[in-house]
Amino acid sequence: MLDYLIVGSGLYGSVFANEAAKKGKKVKVIEKRDHVAGNIYTKETAGINVHQYGAHIFHTSDRAVWEYIQQFAEFNRYTNAPIANFHGEIYNLPFNMNTFNKLWGVITPDEAKQKIEEQRAVLNGKTPGNLEEQAISLVGTDIYEKLIKSYTEKQWGRACQELPAFIIKRLPVRFTYDNNYFNDIYQGIPIGGYTQIVEKLLDHPNIEVELNVDFFENRSHYEAIAEKIVYTGMIDQFFDYEYGVLEYRSLRFETEILNQENFQGNAVVNYTDGETPYTRIIEHKHFEFGTQEKTVITKEYSKEWQKGDEPYYPVNDQKNSDLYRKYFKLAQTEKNVIFGGRLGLYQYFDMHQVIKAALHAAKKELKD
Repeated sequence: MLDYLIVGSGLYGSVFANEAAKKGKKVKVIEKRDHVAGNIYTKETAGINVHQYGAHIFHTSDRAVWEYIQQFAEFNRYTNAPIANFHGEIYNLPFNMNTFNKLWGVITPDEAKQKIEEQRAVLNGKTPGNLEEQAISLVGTDIYEKLIKSYTEKQWGRACQELPAFIIKRLPVRFTYDNNYFNDIYQGIPIGGYTQIVEKLLDHPNIEVELNVDFFENRSHYEAIAEKIVYTGMIDQFFDYEYGVLEYRSLRFETEILNQENFQGNAVVNYTDGETPYTRIIEHKHFEFGTQEKTVITKEYSKEWQKGDEPYYPVNDQKNSDLYRKYFKLAQTEKNVIFGGRLGLYQYFDMHQVIKAALHAAKKELKD
């Protein structure tokens, strides 16, 4: 009899598995894909570590989490500084003095603030009722039209007027010439990719890993072999969609090897116009300052999730939030199941938040 069956080998499941194994617990991890590491999986292609499921940049201000993750990989000094391409015009992200100078020719922070204030006036003091109004209230009309509107609509598959304001409650706006997207103290990319981190987490004599296994195809068997289950899949699927299907956004990737050294000069370029069908292009070698003769790029397309697709992030609007609360109440009645991760908690988490949540859950569960 196992102590824990863990459904999913992403960061949450793997961190929990490692903590349980160190406490002498017998653990089995099952994974429906043919590899571990979930969406942070990286695979070497043409000598380059390719982020198979979209760009992942590790960042945190939590020193304990930073020290924890560095047990499993050495991190480089990568700083996230994406750029936006709007019909061939290049802008720095996050919105900062470089962005404002390119847009309006302003040089000082006061000039930039005045320009934004002038453009906010179109709202006439109205409290923002949707994403469009919220964006304009924060950064004015020019930035909204060029750098937010179409990108957001591609990302969510909905008009900005139909999206709730809270999705962009805060936008990173800086009145300095600083292109660093994150404010966190610690930031970097693991040298050699992310997969090694999960492989090391799961490399313990008390942990067994089984790939290409769908929990739901043999559910009764798996529920019978362990005292408890740590479930990191979709919470609505666990309950057989009893209250209905939660909405997710999915992604589609087109990856190609190019016979050139440098394609776009940056790891991430967002395409913010409405005519370009993809949301961004990732050039993976720049995450690790690669000097290979070839390069690997990935075009990322956002799409509505349908059953059978990989769910990437929840649609946390009012309707789905209300539906999730029903599933959350059901989850609380499952005394032998721990729900975790983005899908199990129907919440958008960054990697450091997943690690912290898993460590917290393990500490609570495994206390002596």
